[in-house]
Amino acid sequence: MNRHIPLWQSEQVIQEFPKLNEDKKTDVTIIGGGITGITTAFLLSQQGVRVVLIDRNRVANGTTGHTTAKVTAQHGMIYDEFIQHFGTEYARLYYESQKEAMRQIESIIESLQIDCQYEKQDAILYTNDEKQQKKLEKELTAYQQLDIKGNEVSELPFHIPASFALKMSNQAQFHPILYVKGMIDELARNDIEIYEQTEAVDIENSDHTIVRTNTQHTIVCDYVVQASHFPFYEGEAFYSARMYPSRSYLAAFSSKEMYPGGMYLSIDQPKKTLRTVTHNGKELWIVGGENHKTGQYKKQTSPYQLLQQFAENYLPVGNWEYQWSAQDYTTLDKMPYIGRLNKNRPEILIATGFRKWGMTNSTVAADLLSKMILDKESRYIDLYRPTRFQADPSLRKLITTNTNVATEYIRGKFAQERHTENEIKPGSALKTKQNGQVIGLYKDNEHKVHAIDTTCTHLGCEVNWNDTEKSWDCPCHGSRFTPEGKVIEGPAIKDLPKVPYNND
Repeated sequence: MNRHIPLWQSEQVIQEFPKLNEDKKTDVTIIGGGITGITTAFLLSQQGVRVVLIDRNRVANGTTGHTTAKVTAQHGMIYDEFIQHFGTEYARLYYESQKEAMRQIESIIESLQIDCQYEKQDAILYTNDEKQQKKLEKELTAYQQLDIKGNEVSELPFHIPASFALKMSNQAQFHPILYVKGMIDELARNDIEIYEQTEAVDIENSDHTIVRTNTQHTIVCDYVVQASHFPFYEGEAFYSARMYPSRSYLAAFSSKEMYPGGMYLSIDQPKKTLRTVTHNGKELWIVGGENHKTGQYKKQTSPYQLLQQFAENYLPVGNWEYQWSAQDYTTLDKMPYIGRLNKNRPEILIATGFRKWGMTNSTVAADLLSKMILDKESRYIDLYRPTRFQADPSLRKLITTNTNVATEYIRGKFAQERHTENEIKPGSALKTKQNGQVIGLYKDNEHKVHAIDTTCTHLGCEVNWNDTEKSWDCPCHGSRFTPEGKVIEGPAIKDLPKVPYNND
């Protein structure tokens, strides 16, 4: 049985919090109740800082609840690339920041006695492609340059074809929701205010910083932390032009065979990831991959079908239990943006662009941002500075990313044909032109047609229908909307407008 829900969220373990219903004044406002925002709130509260945390939906319901939850410094094939682009010193700093984050996670788990299935595992990259093998061999050389403990693995304990594999020992995995719940419970005990169904819509600057919300209330504070996956308030930093969004898919299945241990990631395209988890007393295997840019999926077969085909070809699949998806942002140089928004708004701090490695990077961000607020030193400030610009590779990636955005913008405006609701199956949608305007038509299971303006409310690109996840997705900057046009995730903060539809 396939349940389209993250395994981590199959049971409601985190308490509900109220909507903000009055104006507030505090030291720090945190926007976003995922692992980054919650950890930042926890670290600040330990130092006696007053914090108000708000989330547009439920806390831990976004990217944190859709992750693979690998707690590792092995972030794909990245260290050789970082050495080439940043130099050995910054590449080593990146690794050391991730290791410190892992130690901090362990410390939080121990101090709060959080039962979150934290367990040590080896992390393994593998390939079955000759060209990729050469790159992976260079990655091993980079490990040696940076004093990373890693070694070649002769074979995988599966039937998956692999000619070369690289292991980083003593990494970990856990249950992300149970981990975050432990910190949330502690925040509640310390009287830290958390509000759900409360969306920040603007940040004003006067004598103090003012966060305006969709509840028509304000929060006056000294600092704002944007921990909302994508910074809805960009100022003049143009993050929309400096990152690109992508989606990936995961599924969990039972097996009659015991999982042999380890966390695995293929570097071949399309990439595949693999780990295990104990859920309701039963061992489940998690397989993931099939990445693509948000709103730009080109294949006819659904990503979940492709994952299942892969697993059933190479793994001892029993019953399929869960399936879910995740969205992530990648910066121009693949290094996260963590720090001050820009020089004009130093009181606004951001954390974004984790490139699918949010478990450790969220903790790196929480530690760095809390130290900046507390005016403490950190050797990672320059490494993650959001205003940096590395000519190579940032310039090339800036051109590529924004050429892609421009192409999608033009394609969306001019490529639509005339369709009618009779062409739509229940539970699906399409785009058509009506009186010269591009609109989206969704037919629900009761055959009612919902018509929306498909112009994304963020920066005006045309959204595309995602039939796998039943959503309207923006191919430019990753905003996503329900079939009826409600915002699922930003950077957009306004719903797609409804439009009258004439079936002529």
